[in-house]
Amino acid sequence: MSASTRPSDTSGVLDSPAPVISVGPVVLPTPDRAVDLQVRVSAPVTGRELPVVLLSHGQGYSNNLSSLNGYAPLADFWAAHGFAVIQPTHLSSRTLSRTLDPDTPGAPMYWRSRAEDMTRILDQLDVIEAAVPQLPGHLDHHRVAVAGHSMGGHTASLLLGARLTDPDDGAEVDLTEPRIKAGVLLAAPGRGGDALTTSAAERFSFMLTTDFSKMSTPALVIAGDKDTPTHLTARGPAWYTDPYVLAPGPKSLLTLFDAEHGLGGISGYDVAETTDESPERVSVVQRLTWAYLRSTLYPGDPAWQAARDALAAGPDPLGRIESK
Repeated sequence: MSASTRPSDTSGVLDSPAPVISVGPVVLPTPDRAVDLQVRVSAPVTGRELPVVLLSHGQGYSNNLSSLNGYAPLADFWAAHGFAVIQPTHLSSRTLSRTLDPDTPGAPMYWRSRAEDMTRILDQLDVIEAAVPQLPGHLDHHRVAVAGHSMGGHTASLLLGARLTDPDDGAEVDLTEPRIKAGVLLAAPGRGGDALTTSAAERFSFMLTTDFSKMSTPALVIAGDKDTPTHLTARGPAWYTDPYVLAPGPKSLLTLFDAEHGLGGISGYDVAETTDESPERVSVVQRLTWAYLRSTLYPGDPAWQAARDALAAGPDPLGRIESK
């Protein structure tokens, strides 16, 4: 068992990065879905009892970032430091835009299907393990987290306990996944109602009724203080703090200074739509998310406190953390 995955390791210090194996696509037959579910799996080449992170992509403008091929800065880092990272290609992916009929139920954002993809993955963890060399028997099915950026953050929030009202039938939707023990919401959408612009309310009606009051699973919310989604809300960067402010604890909020929606470039290496490119900011996100997940999945591990202390101790901190 590698030190980075051993529950008794309480050093709170990142190990040197381990070599990583990444396999994709792993295809999960899904008869009740418009196309079969494809995932990428990244994990250290050594280690047992690897905790699992389900990573939900956003949308973006590039053709492949909104798929199992995106978010390498996060997936690579987490895998190199002891996590197994599973990335699905959701039906909303630009890579499927020419494959799917635009009249497919749920199009174009497939908000419900996105969350259901994660439940399907957890239902078939044994199948996924068997498909990846060196991985069978090495996943810890009891230590599972979810992370998501932008629209992926909306997906993650539903799995963590946020609710909404289905705009088609008026029913309350509860997609909480009890097997998920922790979450990371990266620039995730905030509340609906009068917070949304008129055009956003028309295009994304499922966001109108987002309710964080029952999102009780522990989560780290990350927001950039220069993230101004004028096409979605007039509230400015504060909108992205709603999953922290409006949800019950335990929650933590990392506010990144001068960060825009890309949070320095987490969606891919050197991608054009990163308007605030900063390797230093990406490094902060990598380390703090790793530490948060580590300590939340292994209670008593000091990694999160050590990372918080390191952030605050710098002469020019790149962000601040608060918790409740």
